[in-house]
Amino acid sequence: MMMLVVSLSLLFLTSLIYMSWMSSFVWIMIYVFISMFMLYFESTSYSWLSCFMGGDSMSMTLLTLTFWILALMVLSMYKVKHDSHGSKEFAVVNLFLLISLFMTFCSMDLLSFYIWFEISLIPTFLMILGWGYQPERVQAGIYLMFYTLTASLPLLICLMYYYEELGSLSFMILTNMKMNVSMIIYIFSIMAFLVKMPMYLVHLWLPKAHVEAPIAGSMVLAGILLKMGGYGLLRMNQIILSKFISTSWIFIGLSLVGGIYVSLMCLRQWDIKSLIAYSSVAHMGMVLGGIMTCSVWGFVGSLVMMVAHGLCSSGMFCLSNIIYERLESRSLIVSKGLMTIFPNLSLWFFLLCVSNMAAPPSMNLLGEICLLSSMIFWCKMTFWGLIFLSFFSAAYSLYLFSLTQHGKVMVFYGFKGIKIREYLLLFLHWMPLNILVLKIDFILW
Repeated sequence: MMMLVVSLSLLFLTSLIYMSWMSSFVWIMIYVFISMFMLYFESTSYSWLSCFMGGDSMSMTLLTLTFWILALMVLSMYKVKHDSHGSKEFAVVNLFLLISLFMTFCSMDLLSFYIWFEISLIPTFLMILGWGYQPERVQAGIYLMFYTLTASLPLLICLMYYYEELGSLSFMILTNMKMNVSMIIYIFSIMAFLVKMPMYLVHLWLPKAHVEAPIAGSMVLAGILLKMGGYGLLRMNQIILSKFISTSWIFIGLSLVGGIYVSLMCLRQWDIKSLIAYSSVAHMGMVLGGIMTCSVWGFVGSLVMMVAHGLCSSGMFCLSNIIYERLESRSLIVSKGLMTIFPNLSLWFFLLCVSNMAAPPSMNLLGEICLLSSMIFWCKMTFWGLIFLSFFSAAYSLYLFSLTQHGKVMVFYGFKGIKIREYLLLFLHWMPLNILVLKIDFILW
């Protein structure tokens, strides 16, 4: 019943967006309904909201992250509303994205999860094409659609195979079955999620999409859509565990080598958004390695790291947008010496950069400790790859901070000051990233 109330409420509020005097009221009501839903939800084991919707603490954690990031997206795109540049259309796309992500994480069978998983691509694609910065956004949108759809179609074939074999696609039934499938079915089952994460070698769509997307598109890509790949892998792990165990060495090796290579690529980037996008690939490589260890520490560490990366990466994209709005450039060369112009902003730059390199007390540190422990326990040889991965993580974070904040100012025209709204936006990213570490037991399912 609760599921029906929330879904119909969101659909009803979408129609009110076009009344300009109702816009603020609509967003307030959306988050009232979401708060009601979160209070109703029980996070112990599986909680059923309807005959085919529900979830556990894993889906609830990512759903909470989704609501938080989407609320901050609305705050970040104030310029769209202020300039009346398709503000109502942007609000409708946001609501459509909210509904699709809500249904994705609440789906309790593989088919509905797959459908909503694919539907969530549409508003992201529209966001990049409609509110992107450069003409190359069309190419970036096509990259996004073709990479993800090409990898997703084999998953649909696998769903038919599972239904033919077992007669059901419910997560609860499939989890208890613990299937033993062929290598082809296994690769087809996880390829869509590996591309979505994205895994190294199938990551080329991500930097392009990030660079061309508006700030809201970058936030939702880094904060939520990459996490859908990790969530899908965690669900599939419970179904075909034996194949994950037998092939884990391939993916852990690839995630470590790819993470080191991508970290080195971060050190030669000149675009701030491109650097942050490549760092996302390195962090999600560690998440993939933790999932593939098939251990409790690996699962918990990957979930904590997904939440931490969603907040930290989204906050860093907000910083890059604040700089872009002042300097009309995202170049690391042009944006030198910002400490002399915006000293207050330098503090937030520092706080988010050190969180990105997993400094205490951020959730990134807790996630990395769990992931390092799980991979070293799985094989002691991974220690050498993890050393370089952690070192380069600190290196490119310091590289980003030092190059943007220090040095001689390259531009000399007047700047508008940082708004209170922008400080609030950065605080609402940083605060849960460092406070939630005190209440981490809600993730331990």
